[in-house]
Amino acid sequence: MLLNIGDFENKAMTEYLTRYPKTISFFDGLKGMVNIENSSNVEQLHIVVKKNAAELIRMFMQEGFSKVKFEHKQPSQIGSGLSLKLKKPWEMHVRLVELKKELVAIHAEVEISRDYLQHLFGQRTPVIYEVENMLKKYEIEYRVWNNRIKKYVHTVFDNYKIKLVTPNLPVFAWKPMLFVIGTVGAMYLWKYLDTIF
Repeated sequence: MLLNIGDFENKAMTEYLTRYPKTISFFDGLKGMVNIENSSNVEQLHIVVKKNAAELIRMFMQEGFSKVKFEHKQPSQIGSGLSLKLKKPWEMHVRLVELKKELVAIHAEVEISRDYLQHLFGQRTPVIYEVENMLKKYEIEYRVWNNRIKKYVHTVFDNYKIKLVTPNLPVFAWKPMLFVIGTVGAMYLWKYLDTIF
């Protein structure tokens, strides 16, 4: 399995390139393909570890992740998700999901950062090799689970090549926009109050 975090041509705003398992086999010898859903998105594979969530959260925090304040939580999600800023405008969002006692699934995807309005409707894709690389670094054993087939993946034969394209419109950071709107609103309010007193 290869890790390809991304080849970036433009330092300011850039596309995100990665790979994702395509043709796989399972421990019983059955061979299959990872489905493409929603016309452009691959099905989510689960990275399963026998660790408690606190240890995994510490690992992700050491890698530069921070807790997500606002997110749509998944069923059985453990605590808040975590995010890591990548090259502008991308971020990696990780959620930990409880499968059963002492088994935690890691769901990871790359998406437009929640710092921008385009986060709400921009491209996103599940990722797996980026998280595998971190787990190997910390010597954490893991397995990859295909929930549709209900089996662990044994071998990956080839990969999809996935490219997330930077939006055609410039990304808009919403926090500075709130400041500008608040400042202009305060000035108009002050001007209004000044005229009535």
